[in-house]
Amino acid sequence: MRHRLILDNITHTFEDGGMQRTVLDHLNLHVSEGEFVAVMGPSGSGKSTFLSIAGALLKPTSGVVLLDGESLAGKENNALSDMRLHKIGFIFQSANLIPYLKVEEQLMLVAKQGGMKKTKANERIRELLHKLGLEHRRNAYPDKLSGGERQRVAIARALMNDPAVLLADEPTASLDAARGMDVVRMIAREAQERGKSAVMVTHDERVLPLCDRVLYLENGCLIEK
Repeated sequence: MRHRLILDNITHTFEDGGMQRTVLDHLNLHVSEGEFVAVMGPSGSGKSTFLSIAGALLKPTSGVVLLDGESLAGKENNALSDMRLHKIGFIFQSANLIPYLKVEEQLMLVAKQGGMKKTKANERIRELLHKLGLEHRRNAYPDKLSGGERQRVAIARALMNDPAVLLADEPTASLDAARGMDVVRMIAREAQERGKSAVMVTHDERVLPLCDRVLYLENGCLIEK
């Protein structure tokens, strides 16, 4: 089975008060297409650093990241930006919607940035809004949406360019239990049905049964308990 996300022997260090500190220490992760992996760990364990490196936002001190079979090593910033736009869908704790754009416009902006033709973009928008139960909210501004609706729009935005990899950072943190489960269920379904590799950093143990694997970030490495 193809692995759409690979972190191979990733180490990340930084200088703190004249001392060299290691956040990630020869970390390895292979996520297959259709697989949904949860990553847990206490505050300060390096989860944000891990997710930033997996999402091509931060370059590791050493090691290699492969997205859909393509190495990020040695790529310039423009190339990395292009990969983030086309290969990665980010879902954050806060929906981070643009306040002056309607739901439909939020998605169209991503499509334009990705160079998608307008006809195809409109079809994709209709498909996603239908799938996520947002058809009746297509012309609503973010301040008129509930917390769950805003997070669903954020998921639609992440899926707009059909990325190979989905990365979610505490996607249930601002939601109640029922809405949080719905959001994670949507991520799991998208990974399974469309063959994406999905990784979610979370503290929410209630959603773990929806994941294929649960890993813990300890001493700079990912371990399965």
